[in-house]
Amino acid sequence: MEFKDLEIFQAVAEKGTITEAAKEFNYVQSNITARIHKLENELKTPLFNRHHRGMSLTPEGKKLLTFSEKILMMKDEMKKAIQNNEEPSGKLEIGTVETVIQLPKLLSTYIKKYKNVDLSLFTGVTETLEEAVLNHKLDGAFVTESDFHPDLISHDVFQEELVLISDMSVPTLEGLKEAPFLCFSKGCVYRARLESWYRDQNITPQKVMEFGTLETILRSVEEGLGVSFVPKSAIAHLEDSGLIQCHTLPEQYSKIKTVFIRRADAFLTSTMERFIETIEAKKHVVV
Repeated sequence: MEFKDLEIFQAVAEKGTITEAAKEFNYVQSNITARIHKLENELKTPLFNRHHRGMSLTPEGKKLLTFSEKILMMKDEMKKAIQNNEEPSGKLEIGTVETVIQLPKLLSTYIKKYKNVDLSLFTGVTETLEEAVLNHKLDGAFVTESDFHPDLISHDVFQEELVLISDMSVPTLEGLKEAPFLCFSKGCVYRARLESWYRDQNITPQKVMEFGTLETILRSVEEGLGVSFVPKSAIAHLEDSGLIQCHTLPEQYSKIKTVFIRRADAFLTSTMERFIETIEAKKHVVV
């Protein structure tokens, strides 16, 4: 059994068809089929159910997928450990929640200093990003602090305050209790915090509207579509311009900490080590 056999097996399991897996590896389909048959013969068991829609894993295939993910992850960690050098280089895939306003400055500092690093940035909500780091799909992520999985380690980045925002038409907090709630999808800590406040106040939002970007949420609040709960640093310019107004909630709902998470068992390459050092150098408290 070769590493490539396991990589092909994982691709077929993920894509669900020989055709799509062949495209990923730039192989002819017969090569992919032969590799799968070879693996099944070695293990003396079918790994896939074949049907007109494609291929799905058998119970034995699902077991192999769990082991192959661990084996290939260890292979990557081994290569990183052996090939690691002092100069950061190669790929660095980082996730972030949408509202880390200080992130561009941090990334700019890092990229300007380490020009051989190919850094990619992906956005999402805290829960989704945590899952991606756990499953080795991201090297790390900037998220809101919560009760993380024990396989993750976190590094403090900064603290700040969440505020309830609305347009200028309703001057009091009381008048906003029945307004539609504009938010990110489930898994967003900001959303969970405001939902907690709603519950404690015995409030049922008139409507909950999910959006994909912070910009759309802010524009919708400006237009009076509803209220949202966001970091104060993200909307200071809008408040100063008189486009929205902020309403303060008690500290138990409003105080948050942004942290950088990574797998505790991942080999700390010079690329990641320098990235963490950059975070530590830029760490500050937002008030």
